[in-house]
Amino acid sequence: MLSHAVHKSEFSARQNLKWLFILRNLMILSEVILIILSIYGLNIKLPEQPLWLVILSIAIVNCYTSMRLETDDPVTELEIFSQLVIDVFGITALLYLTGGASNPIIWVYLLPLIITAIMLHQSYAWYMVILTTSLYTMLMAYNIPLPSIEPHMPDPEMRYSDATNQALMQQFHAMNDSHYFNLHIFGMWFGFVFSAGLVAFFVVELAKTLKAQERNLAEARENALRDERVVALGTLAASAAHDMGTPLGTIAIVTHELEQEYPVHRYPDLHEKLLIMQQQVDRCKTALSVMSASAGEMRAESGSAMLLMDYIDDVINQWRSHKPTAKLCFFINPEVAIQARIIAELTLTHSIINILNNAAEASPAEKGIEFHASWDLDTVIIEIRDFGPGLPPELIDFAGKQPVISKKHGLGVGLFLAYSTIHRLGGKVNLHNSESGGACVEITLPLLNIRE
Repeated sequence: MLSHAVHKSEFSARQNLKWLFILRNLMILSEVILIILSIYGLNIKLPEQPLWLVILSIAIVNCYTSMRLETDDPVTELEIFSQLVIDVFGITALLYLTGGASNPIIWVYLLPLIITAIMLHQSYAWYMVILTTSLYTMLMAYNIPLPSIEPHMPDPEMRYSDATNQALMQQFHAMNDSHYFNLHIFGMWFGFVFSAGLVAFFVVELAKTLKAQERNLAEARENALRDERVVALGTLAASAAHDMGTPLGTIAIVTHELEQEYPVHRYPDLHEKLLIMQQQVDRCKTALSVMSASAGEMRAESGSAMLLMDYIDDVINQWRSHKPTAKLCFFINPEVAIQARIIAELTLTHSIINILNNAAEASPAEKGIEFHASWDLDTVIIEIRDFGPGLPPELIDFAGKQPVISKKHGLGVGLFLAYSTIHRLGGKVNLHNSESGGACVEITLPLLNIRE
């Protein structure tokens, strides 16, 4: 359970680093567009070469992040925070070269702060607040001011009176102030649009993440409740196996003595009945061994690798010994021509046989049941279908997920244990009613990654 939690944490950190890589690409693209627009569109004289060097440095960091995502080394929160700090210093360098705190896109400091608050622990968010606030304050005093846009001076070769010259200068300064005001308004508008889109994006993604976590918690609670029931049933099974062991042993001894006292040539009918009794005792012993395996043996201890076709034949033969008169239609449809292997567990075999028994009891004798098996490189899908009345609507949603007290519809503890066993082995069980009538149980099981 702890290793699973660690794996989930590592996966989440790697996903956060991937999102940071994507967002940095968007930031680089936006910065390139703004620099080109300012220099070549608005004719603002900016230190072009230093700006491109800063952009190149940020791009190199992003290339490193791309290569980092290709490795299998674990990603930590400290590593993500370090990359965000590098982004903050890159933003500071760009703002220093373009007016510092007077730059209308100074709001860009909010982006790494928002990302830190969403992705990392609360303490990292406060560290980012201190860093961005300190750098913002520094840019208020230390920066390269934005170049002023000189008004168009009158032609020096033309002569104007002092009053005319003063009026023209006032007009040009008014045009200059208006241009700066419009540029500032545009910067604030762009900042609002970009921030609104980013916040909306993160809110939507965060809502999706919360919903996924709620689903995972609900599944975890459901699995915990099911495991508690399985543990309780396992305890009862162990107790029943202990209590039944002695009586079965006594019956087996008495049966053997009766066979010795009543020879087969003199009492053929009695000997035949004793043979049936002996077979039933052996069947009970086999069931007790399965109960013991279900109570606590590990997968590797209670099963071994086996060819899938041989395993299916073994399961069908065991079920035939229980219900020799039941009709079975057998369908095999492999998608790949490989010698697939599976872990042949006693508990898995018992689960499939139990589902076959339920199907045979629900289906009319003349129609029987159907057994479909198909597989690919990774999984095998087994479908067991009957032609009975189907699953009741009130039971179809939770059949197999919890014990059913009544056996009126043929759904009880056996199906619950089968469902739990298959789920424990990494498989899935899907129960539904067929459109043509009857119920269908679809079992999906993992195969061993052994290809011959």
